[in-house]
Amino acid sequence: MLSRLHDAVLSGDARPGDAARARRLVTRSWDRVRAQGVDPDAGEPPGPLDAAVVEQRRSTSPLAPVLPALRSALTSVAEDARHVMVVCDADGVLLWREGSTAVRRRADALGFTEGAEWSEQSVGTNAIGTALAEGGPVQIFSAEHFVRSHHGWTCTAAPVHDPRSGELLGVVDLSGPAETIHPTTVALVSTAVRLAEAGLWQRHEARLDALRTIGAPMLAGSNGPGLVVDDHGWVAAASGLPGVERVAAPVAERLIAVHGLGPCLPEPVPGGWLLRPASGGSARMRLRLDLDARPPQAVVEGTTRWVHPLSTRHAEVLVLLARAGAAGLDAAALSDGLYGDRAHLVTVRAEMSRLRRNLGGILLARPYRIAPEVELDLRGLAHSRVVRDSTAPGVAALRRD
Repeated sequence: MLSRLHDAVLSGDARPGDAARARRLVTRSWDRVRAQGVDPDAGEPPGPLDAAVVEQRRSTSPLAPVLPALRSALTSVAEDARHVMVVCDADGVLLWREGSTAVRRRADALGFTEGAEWSEQSVGTNAIGTALAEGGPVQIFSAEHFVRSHHGWTCTAAPVHDPRSGELLGVVDLSGPAETIHPTTVALVSTAVRLAEAGLWQRHEARLDALRTIGAPMLAGSNGPGLVVDDHGWVAAASGLPGVERVAAPVAERLIAVHGLGPCLPEPVPGGWLLRPASGGSARMRLRLDLDARPPQAVVEGTTRWVHPLSTRHAEVLVLLARAGAAGLDAAALSDGLYGDRAHLVTVRAEMSRLRRNLGGILLARPYRIAPEVELDLRGLAHSRVVRDSTAPGVAALRRD
């Protein structure tokens, strides 16, 4: 039935209601990959990358430290169930592949090998690429795959996020012959991912403990309030400012707005940053959005001046937050403003995590808003608006009237 539906939809011969017989997740993915021009009769994916490049990606992958935990949870299961376990980076590039020898040989014929990119844009609907696109666990069975040569497979994947920032780090996948499909595989892969994320959090706490041994004595010997934080803004030690768990990620020579301290100029310390009020708290920060620049820019002025280029999506977010004022917007409201619905919470939170990391404390969370210590220059916003493009449902665009 799936094969007939696949052929009908791709040939344009689908009858009214045919598309509704496929899962919504699958139809969304098919719409995306058709718009990207993916060939359903494509052969192997582009690449693979050179072995040296793959090894370099492995050595710098934030998933490398939790690879033993993933192996312990999934490799033996993969071997017994005629599957392979695959770990990819955030680009969908396969970094590690282990499991059944026979299935690995079959995977070789599809180009499902280390160094190959399995994003939707490269190979169409598949568990790895679709998990990246959807931001959640995905199981793709047989002819739900967009490319016909993949119809003999079943694949289950779940994304791994950095528990400190929400940033997408990669994907864990179990793949095997279509006849080996099992509904509990989704729960198994999701559990393995949660274990990996717990391991990443434990490493984070250990680094904070080490930073605390440096930061606590440093603050005890200084006058006035202050914080010692790690590179992601997590607080290791505080003085005169209780109850703060995290601020935005500090950047050298950039003012950071800290609620309760005001603008601070980060000072590097071993393993992190010392944050104290700049110029006795008298410094001011001003944010101006230059929407006419290509790409758009956030211009921040204070004791220093710096310019951060913005993606169109991040410019859209800042326009929405500027218009919301002190009340701010929660993730659901931002999703509605950007996508026209309230269903893209994971994507919105990941985008906000990246934007907050880049803008150094200008943005606050719960709800998302521009920090009260920051003066907002509204010039350039007077004739701007965020609209959804009717030719691409769910996509917002920045427009100047």
